[in-house]
Amino acid sequence: MIDLEPLWLTAKLALVTTSILLVVALPLCYWLAYSKFKFKVVVEAIISLPLVLPPSVLGFYLLIAFSPENGFGKFLEEHFNLRLVFSFQGLIIASVLYSLPFMINPILSGLKNLPISLQEASFTLGKSKFITLVKILLPNIKASLLTGIVMTFAHTIGEFGVVLMIGGSIPKETKVVSIAIYDEVQSMNYHNANVYAGILLAFTFSILLAVHLINNKFKQKSLF
Repeated sequence: MIDLEPLWLTAKLALVTTSILLVVALPLCYWLAYSKFKFKVVVEAIISLPLVLPPSVLGFYLLIAFSPENGFGKFLEEHFNLRLVFSFQGLIIASVLYSLPFMINPILSGLKNLPISLQEASFTLGKSKFITLVKILLPNIKASLLTGIVMTFAHTIGEFGVVLMIGGSIPKETKVVSIAIYDEVQSMNYHNANVYAGILLAFTFSILLAVHLINNKFKQKSLF
């Protein structure tokens, strides 16, 4: 009988991370898509770093930054009684940073592919940037929006390197499914490891299949 707590903790982490990133991504993507800031390409490169950066590297620097023995971590603990190392809150911050491009890139691509005339027409009618984004632009990139949400959720569920570095394996606190699989393999309990891995495989495949099916429907509707 496997412990269900890692499954619940993983789902909770993925849900919180996805919710935070959705709120962050919408204004950021709008700015990246339509701003004339000279160095925004540098911002885009920084956002995309987790796509190629080994998770252990990001996890290592976060571990150093959040450690109570160093400046930032010490400040948080002394003034806010907050310790991010080996805590669920630390996992959330690490997951938000590591999953950032999986939310940003699809939404940004969708906005960039929209005709600029949509935004100009909205401004001509006196609509604000916020109303233009929410009521004009986002309804026209539903497929990109859905892709960003689902990919972020799925990616967070499968995180390992960052989670291991910043959270370790604390039951009911930081022991998510990917860590549980590692622990079971280390203990040579391959049955439980196989059950956890099978659940992740089935779940991630199902949601990715659903995304592709929904995106195909959006494409078919756009042809008519």
